[in-house]
Amino acid sequence: MGSAAAAWTVGPARVTVPAMESLPSSAFSGPADIACEVVVVGGGMVGLSLGLMLAGAGVPVAVLDRAPPAALEDDAVDGRASALARGTQQALETAGIWAGMAAEAEPILDIRVSDGQVGRRPSALFLHYDHQEVGDDPLGYMVENRVTRRALAACLADQPNLVHLAPVEVAGVARGRARVDLRLADGRRVSGRLLVGADGRNSALRREAGIRANSWDYGQSAIVCTLGHERPHNGVAHECFLPAGPFAMLPLPDRAVEPAQSDEPLRHRSSIVWTERRDLAPLLLRQDDGRLAREIERRFGDSLGAVEVLGKRWSYPLSLSWASARVERRLALVGDAAQAIHPIAGQGFNLGLRDATALAELVVDSLRLGLDPGAADRLAAYSRWRGFDAFALMAVTDGLNRLFSNNLPPVRLIRDLGLAAVNRMPGAKRFFMRHAMGLVGELPRLVQGRPL
Repeated sequence: MGSAAAAWTVGPARVTVPAMESLPSSAFSGPADIACEVVVVGGGMVGLSLGLMLAGAGVPVAVLDRAPPAALEDDAVDGRASALARGTQQALETAGIWAGMAAEAEPILDIRVSDGQVGRRPSALFLHYDHQEVGDDPLGYMVENRVTRRALAACLADQPNLVHLAPVEVAGVARGRARVDLRLADGRRVSGRLLVGADGRNSALRREAGIRANSWDYGQSAIVCTLGHERPHNGVAHECFLPAGPFAMLPLPDRAVEPAQSDEPLRHRSSIVWTERRDLAPLLLRQDDGRLAREIERRFGDSLGAVEVLGKRWSYPLSLSWASARVERRLALVGDAAQAIHPIAGQGFNLGLRDATALAELVVDSLRLGLDPGAADRLAAYSRWRGFDAFALMAVTDGLNRLFSNNLPPVRLIRDLGLAAVNRMPGAKRFFMRHAMGLVGELPRLVQGRPL
């Protein structure tokens, strides 16, 4: 969406990924314990979505994950919320996943982008997106990641074409001329014609394939938590650009707060994504709820009334990374394994899901035509299809972060005038709104709301 959202996938500053051995094809003989068409390594939101989309179209698929199944429904695992673009919502609905999310999704009706400074009111020059300028549908939806994970987990039980193996470790991989074979740490073997790396920005499959990862550390961290506030948000997503980075206030569904948490329970809720210098983030996280709420009010103002911190806080280091290639022999990378972007535009999960929907479409169409879904020409088509979208979004998010994460007066004036100029150009504004909705470009069928 056009507002920053906690829709990116980042782990702790240091992540240890088990070694994955590259094995010759001759290392395997005889039938595998599990044979399918597609093997997806990584059972996060993108990997499971891809597996369910393929299985729903009748493609035998195995999804392998290091985390136990209980982690999908553990609230302590991930406190983020994701801004789902309209195209992403259509894809999830067509794939049968959205039904388990809809009741806890908050429509994003408006987006307000402004420039600001800590302790001062935002600039009078701003950019405002109103969903009614492009139709009756919301621009997108805010959904807590725990809700999405639970919906995905619920779909697993109803999908006979999908085998979900978790927790498992992949010990060795052989990518041959006709198939790929995986050896698991427990001794089992899994084989297929296409291997998909959905194992995050520290992808072991990417490393096993010898694909170089390029990266840039922003020296920023994102503080994420849920707030209660006095006044309704009315479906408006706010993004205020501050010198340390963007500060986003994103609408969540109303929910009653336990009386024990407050003398006057606040039932209006929002999720914040607060970008801050990495050296300051730990200090802010150590503040008590009252002090942290005051710091939030200093940055956002009082338009929603008094705010209250609800529940836990999380912090994630921010960086940009991209793979030098998104395919290798019988291997395709999706999501953060292919590219991981700054959350400034809230497009992380949307970008990864477009990878998944494009790859699912190519696999299904290949099988219908009697073609090999893991063949080099099929993978080259996937790489071409997704390359421009991913590169353009990486460039935009990186450029916006660099442009707005400073306090130089001449730069502030130029960007304020730029926001105001776009706000007064209806044609340009409608284009940017449709782009934020994920409805621009060569769209996969699922993103268009059409079945595979």
